[in-house]
Amino acid sequence: MQHGKFVISLDFELLWGVRDKKSIADYGENIRAVHEVVPRLLDTFDKYAVSATFSTVGFLFFESKEELLRSIPEKLPTYKHAELSPYNGHFRLLGTRYPEDPYHFASHLIEKIKSRPQHEIGTHTFSHYYCLEEGQTTEQFRADIEQAIKIAARKGVTITSLVFPRNQFNDEYLEVCRQLGIICYRGNEHSWLYEARNKDDEQLHRRALRLIDAYFNISGHHTYPDAYLRSKFPVDIPSSRFLRPYNAALSFLEPLKISRITRAMTHAAIHHHTFHLWWHPHNFGDHTDENFRCLEKILQHYRHLHDKYAFQSYTMSGLARKLMYDVK
Repeated sequence: MQHGKFVISLDFELLWGVRDKKSIADYGENIRAVHEVVPRLLDTFDKYAVSATFSTVGFLFFESKEELLRSIPEKLPTYKHAELSPYNGHFRLLGTRYPEDPYHFASHLIEKIKSRPQHEIGTHTFSHYYCLEEGQTTEQFRADIEQAIKIAARKGVTITSLVFPRNQFNDEYLEVCRQLGIICYRGNEHSWLYEARNKDDEQLHRRALRLIDAYFNISGHHTYPDAYLRSKFPVDIPSSRFLRPYNAALSFLEPLKISRITRAMTHAAIHHHTFHLWWHPHNFGDHTDENFRCLEKILQHYRHLHDKYAFQSYTMSGLARKLMYDVK
């Protein structure tokens, strides 16, 4: 029997995804809170019988700075904007290990996720690698992903799914993923608003329209039939909606944000499509209770759709395997 699919992926990166000198001063509270947010997310997912993919930066697997420094790939990204590379000075910010440094180490959280086998640990690349930035090369990307797979395997995790940082990817890099055993990735919404672009090519008006689109449906539901998902390999499981964090200044729009998501979920359930929701754990680091209230409303709607339409929750790799091997 056909049914709709519900996918959640989380970009698990701590401070590795925010690289500038003001990062800790400006965003440190959000990052520190991740160490409480992730266990609460796991409990919330359990409550609603939902599976999730935690797409994890490879650096987070390490227990200490010493261990990390011993595992740097031979080929490093040569970005035009050198500040994008964590290898160019960011390591000076590292403490020796967690809990001294809660911004860069999370092996204990990875162990908590591993203890809930309904969830998946995927990769967010080894170093939060930017695939469309000028200067870096395909071979540098390959070295990065090989190292991400290697450190995960050392910790007992098999990597088969990938979320590209800043959603930057191209076909050449997808072929590298296929060769390295990646069976699925999170693509972008099928709208010009969400096309992958590098830092220099991003435009302010696109960002403004994406903000509006979070509350008002200007680009569509972004749900995907099985036929599309089966048409590519690695399997493209595109994003449907980014769960924007609670914003006190826009709190009056929260009902619209939730409705935008739940209406698309309903569309997916009725039409046997896939709906893919994503965010970062650090997005819940501020206004944590408000963000969890929003999430619970969404997951309550999932349970309603599960009971009424057999809407099913999958990890990214779980859905990819179903699509690959459950062909009618």
